[in-house]
Amino acid sequence: MTSALEALVAKAQRIQMTEVQEREQRLSFVYGNTHIENDRITREMVAAADEKIQREEAASRR
Repeated sequence: MTSALEALVAKAQRIQMTEVQEREQRLSFVYGNTHIENDRITREMVAAADEKIQREEAASRR
């Protein structure tokens, strides 16, 4: 690994994402992977599914 790449990796390891950033990253990952398999999947569908899961998890904690 070059020293420039090592520096970038070290910098990336120190980044602390907010909950919003983590959700955006998760949705982007899910969309990218599901869209490869089924091009009818939209970002909106992924976001709606995520919101539904969050509501269900919140309800189950009560």
